[in-house]
Amino acid sequence: MGAVKLELRCPQNENGIIAADPEPDWSFEALVSELNSLELKLNSSSIFPIPFTKTESRGLSNVKKGPTAFVMRVSDDEMEDVEREGGVEGVYDRSLVAGSRFACDELYLSDSDDESNLHDQFHLMDKAGVAEGAFFELTHEHQLAVKEEVRTQISVLETDLTHERKKSTSAIVRVEKYIEARREMDRKLDIQYQRNIAEALDNHMTAVQRDHEHRSQIEERRIRNEAAFEEARKEKALQEEKLRQEKAKAEAKVRLELAAKKRAEEAKIAALEDERRAAKEAAEREGIGASTRAATEVAPKEATGHQRDASLGILNAQLNGSKTDGTKKAQSAGNILKSAESALKLEQERLQKYKEFDEKTQALGQSSNKDFQRHEQQFARRIRQISGSKENVRTKGNALIKMFNDPLCPQPINVAIFVKKVVSYFEVDQPSKVTYACGHVIVFVASQVPYAMDLLLAELHRVCIYTVPKHIDYSKSAFKSKEDYYKMIGYREENGKIERTEDYLKRLACYMKLYAALVQTEADGVKNPHGLKEGWAWLARFLNALPANVYTAVALEVFLQVAGFALFRKYRSQFRKILKVISGNFLVALKAQGEKVKEPKLKQVIGNIQYYVEKNEFLQEPEGWRMQGSLLSGSMAPELDYPDSYHHPSNYSGSYHYSSYY
Repeated sequence: MGAVKLELRCPQNENGIIAADPEPDWSFEALVSELNSLELKLNSSSIFPIPFTKTESRGLSNVKKGPTAFVMRVSDDEMEDVEREGGVEGVYDRSLVAGSRFACDELYLSDSDDESNLHDQFHLMDKAGVAEGAFFELTHEHQLAVKEEVRTQISVLETDLTHERKKSTSAIVRVEKYIEARREMDRKLDIQYQRNIAEALDNHMTAVQRDHEHRSQIEERRIRNEAAFEEARKEKALQEEKLRQEKAKAEAKVRLELAAKKRAEEAKIAALEDERRAAKEAAEREGIGASTRAATEVAPKEATGHQRDASLGILNAQLNGSKTDGTKKAQSAGNILKSAESALKLEQERLQKYKEFDEKTQALGQSSNKDFQRHEQQFARRIRQISGSKENVRTKGNALIKMFNDPLCPQPINVAIFVKKVVSYFEVDQPSKVTYACGHVIVFVASQVPYAMDLLLAELHRVCIYTVPKHIDYSKSAFKSKEDYYKMIGYREENGKIERTEDYLKRLACYMKLYAALVQTEADGVKNPHGLKEGWAWLARFLNALPANVYTAVALEVFLQVAGFALFRKYRSQFRKILKVISGNFLVALKAQGEKVKEPKLKQVIGNIQYYVEKNEFLQEPEGWRMQGSLLSGSMAPELDYPDSYHHPSNYSGSYHYSSYY
């Protein structure tokens, strides 16, 4: 049987007195239960059989207990010593015994000094006192151990509970701080969000107000422009009426003078005829020799020459002095010139400058007595070397300006040579890139020599009347023959024969190609004195004044193919209106004429113009239009307002007569 050591936690001997558990208040049931468990523990811990194993209950279950469960008694020897020292009464003094009494109601102890009673008492002490005391000590020690263990566990639990409480409190504090921080952050974010919303709303309202103000300004500007344009139109109409009246008076005066001059020429011719006849008769009568006859033969030739000059003067008076209403349409059979009044005026001014300049150059040439053939060859070579690149245009332009300033040859002669060589170079068809490049060279030269542009335009007007634009109708009363009419409109005579219409139309297209390339040229840093504004004016004058025939159709087709892209980039919707006029009026009249005159060239031109309008070819950049190095201005943009005084296309009313200043 293994040993089980049971010890009391309190001192077992205090001043010679056996001490018990300071808290001995055990119930009887608890004590029995503890003893049973102790016995079971002892039996289970033994590795050998125990001969005195308890098989029955102690039989103390019916023993009644008093107010206290147990009273520790001292031994007989100690009692004797106590009786000798202090008497029997001292044994029962509770103050000297630290413990609780154990009452046994089943035993009767007599107060007498009978020996038998004392013997029973000792027998009881021997029988149950030692075992019970040991058991009590073991029980008490176990109880103390259990209590100590309970106290330890309670202390540990209290410590853990305190620690957990502190951790919980700390966690709660942290959570509360986090919640407060989140609330503060949410409050700040909410304030920032509200501020952003307020700023965005303020910016939006500012933008809306600014846009409203901008639209208001645009509308006010448009109203002012319309009012100014209407005022200018009224003033222009008054000026046109005044000019028309003055022109009518001047034309009436010119007609009177021409009639008087015609009568004087007729009288002079009659007088010359009379003189010729008289001289011939006198020579025949008097037998005048060969010298006299030769003189009489010269007279008729001179008379015939005067007569031709008179007839040409009459035709020019009809062409230049016929009555116009701004569009120069025919009012009678005698009015054969079709052109805008302003176009004829500009043509006369340019031709007058050209005539004066030509006289000046002839005088210089005669006075210098030099041969300028080498200069002509140099100019022709420079012009032929022009190609469609920016560097080439700059180089050739500088070279031409340098030749203009050559001290060996006067500048007017150089300019005259340049003008004639340029125009003659484009008598045959040239590549589109060369034509556009040549337009840039001409604009560059004109920026250095301003009068060169007017001379070039005058030369184009001389060789091609459709660059004015103008057209001359055939009239038997004005022309002796068809050949004279063809010469008047620009046909050439070769070997006594008039060239074919096909060749004439090819040359006409080449001249118009050069003119269209010139008017659409917009060069960086150089202002074109005859630019897109003049191109738009040419188109308006053309549609308002010229009839629809094969000549005008070819001129219009070439002009649109070359300059239409640039005109659309600048005028946009207004250019589309011009195309509607061409499609709805000019082509209709052209088709009606094509049905009467079966001419293949006319049908081909009609198809080309109709295809150009319907397929919107003006949206496509022509080949060679954009030079290498981007010399063409990229800043051209459509204009919403047209302050130019020459024309405002918004007055289009759908009729063939397109509203124009010209």
